[in-house]
Amino acid sequence: MKNISLLCLLLTFLAIQPTFSQSSNFGEIQGRVIDEDGGNPLGFATISVFTLETEGKKLINGGITTEDGSFSIGLPQGEFNVLVEFMGYKATEINSININRENRKLVLGEISLSADTESLDEVVVQGEKTLMELSLDKRIFNVGKDLSNAGRTANDILMNLPSISVDPEGGVSLRGSSNVRILIDGKPSGLVSFKGSSGLQQLPASMIETVEVITNPSARYEAEGMAGVINIILKKENTQGFNASFEGTVGNPENFGLAANLNYRHKKINWFINYGVAYRKTPREGTIDQEVSNDDTTFYSHQTTTGTVNGINNNIRAGLDYFFNENSILTGSYLWRRSDSRRLTNIRYNDYEMEGGPLQSYTLRTQDEDEKEPNSEFNLTYKRSFEQSGHELTGAITYLDYWENSDQVYTQDGYTPSGSPIAGASIYQTSVNDEFDRQWLFQLDYSKPIGKEGNFETGFRSSFRNMENDFIVSQRLESGDFEALPGLDDIFLYDENIHAAYAIMGNKHEKFSYQGGLRAEYTDVTTTLVNSNEINPRDYANLFPSAHFTYNLSQDDAFQMSYSRRIRRPVYNDLSPFMTFSDARNFFSGNPDLNPEYTDAFELGHIKYMDKGSIFSTIYYRDTKDKIERIRSVDAEGNSTTIPENLLGEQSMGFEFTTDYVPIDWWKLDANFNFFYAKVDGSNVLDTYTADTYSWFTRLTSRFTFANGLDLQVRGNYEGRRKVAQGVQKAMAFMDISASKDIMKGRGTLILNVLDVFNSRRNRYLFEGPGFKTVGDIFPRKRQINLTLNYRIKQSKDQSKSKLMGAE
Repeated sequence: MKNISLLCLLLTFLAIQPTFSQSSNFGEIQGRVIDEDGGNPLGFATISVFTLETEGKKLINGGITTEDGSFSIGLPQGEFNVLVEFMGYKATEINSININRENRKLVLGEISLSADTESLDEVVVQGEKTLMELSLDKRIFNVGKDLSNAGRTANDILMNLPSISVDPEGGVSLRGSSNVRILIDGKPSGLVSFKGSSGLQQLPASMIETVEVITNPSARYEAEGMAGVINIILKKENTQGFNASFEGTVGNPENFGLAANLNYRHKKINWFINYGVAYRKTPREGTIDQEVSNDDTTFYSHQTTTGTVNGINNNIRAGLDYFFNENSILTGSYLWRRSDSRRLTNIRYNDYEMEGGPLQSYTLRTQDEDEKEPNSEFNLTYKRSFEQSGHELTGAITYLDYWENSDQVYTQDGYTPSGSPIAGASIYQTSVNDEFDRQWLFQLDYSKPIGKEGNFETGFRSSFRNMENDFIVSQRLESGDFEALPGLDDIFLYDENIHAAYAIMGNKHEKFSYQGGLRAEYTDVTTTLVNSNEINPRDYANLFPSAHFTYNLSQDDAFQMSYSRRIRRPVYNDLSPFMTFSDARNFFSGNPDLNPEYTDAFELGHIKYMDKGSIFSTIYYRDTKDKIERIRSVDAEGNSTTIPENLLGEQSMGFEFTTDYVPIDWWKLDANFNFFYAKVDGSNVLDTYTADTYSWFTRLTSRFTFANGLDLQVRGNYEGRRKVAQGVQKAMAFMDISASKDIMKGRGTLILNVLDVFNSRRNRYLFEGPGFKTVGDIFPRKRQINLTLNYRIKQSKDQSKSKLMGAE
């Protein structure tokens, strides 16, 4: 572990050594690219600016158009030619444009491209998109460029992105905080319903185009999520004609997958469909050592866990865009997922009177679980654009229908040190757990430019969510009959209604721009235990202001200061009183009396673009009241219960540094470093539950491009030791290596990746409380080796012209 940590530190040090040259932009060109036939905007068209032929036709600058077809490109003084290209269309060249003191800003107007149906069949675009696109309030990661994502899941993708860390159990944190809002295509998803962020393991990476990370959202976004918003954008092509990509994966431990992304666009209609199926077998192991003291007695146990999860995941997404005209678009989509898995877990408990003493007895427990999870999502969106650029109205209706069924059998037997069965120590239990989640979401957003540089936005949002958990654990009696265990036979209902409205006003004056917003949210939540007739209603209304200020030193250099108020509402898993039962000595449940936590978040950021890279740095501070954290308690028999509690609060601050740099044409570096300090106060639960802690994590990706389409990528990760209210989360370091080779005349790519090369990605912790000390070492996923083949029909290598749907 120490050698791996030093290696990660060395790689990070090497990443930040180069110096960057300064931009020479003097003026800019602006324009908008449209379809000649229908007048529709062509988002993600390529703009290239060259010197004149007499100077050798050297590429000076370039870029891609935004979703509405517009572009703005900075240029030095001089005379240039502009080449406009879009897959399936005839390229257009604009010759001899001049940038000088009298003509610093040149508006090219609308540039019309005509469809090139004859050449479409032969087009194979090899252009690449950068891994990361930076703005001060949002970072967009083009995950298709990351070789290590092939054959993996959404959870794995997040693990490889700056600012984000994923623990070995699948829990997602942003800048050290697990309170982050995760969206898919800008909307809630059933995948993060019952299982939280670990449910993202069911979504194949092959279906994902980009990931947006928004650390200090404006009032336009939901107030949920103290640390910010992670928005996962699924693939959706908008290229004229037919295009497709196919992907197959084999791996060890067992990992077999197939995926297809198909698209057909003709004039007013754009069809798209994505499908993925995967079978995975995930081995798991871990140990827990625990010492319990009660008066003058001590109880010590050593627990070992081994097991596997075998799962088949099916995902299909289909939909269409209908263009009534260039200003009126209707989009409908349907997403269906199903996960079928079997979990086999074996646990051995060794019991001693003291650590190192003779074995007193041991217990064997086995869990056999069959789980089914079908999930449907419907979405209908209408967008109306008016004559004035930026004047838009968007409405959306979303329906989520999620169901999970879990049937479990537990067997348990006790033995003497010699292996003889202990009379009366045999247990046979069954558990049936049905969970339902249905949610309607209605959203309306309106924006209108005001004056020359100003803009006004407003919107409304209502969601209606009903969740149900029918839960029973039964134990077989000596007679052979089954009897429900006390407190483990009930129906838990969770009804949540949230209504919100927001308004944002922004303007710009020379180099200074500002935006202020206010969001009002009303929450009405009722939880009910049906059989015991326990009803817990609660409602609260809150205001969530936000402010963003930007100062542009130049076109490539800017500062921004921002503030937002955020909330974390206790949701279904936080409030459900039902205990997990797979482990007979370690139980987890919710807390029906939990209150929401509130955070005031401040950021000061700087972004700088250079000829060979970019730098993004941020200083941030968060003040949290009623912080929610899980607290562990242990009884005299050594049985632990972990539930969420409201602590008094937490104050945290940190510094983040992200850069991408190209030292030479065949070598690319991406580095992220995050250092943070936190002061946690849980003295309301217990006087000793306080912690002053600092930690840091760093990630470095180094990619090498060789001749003949061969790429090599190496990534190092390190997460530092961190104190929590009850103890310490220990450090972790791991490394991934990937390689790819273009084949089939550039239409195919073969990718080999080795993930967690040293088998070092382990969850290690030390927790202490009244009368107990617990040391854990959990290893939920071992080293993975994957081989993936990707084949494309009329698509670029990284699907660089996919349409990005914003998080509204």
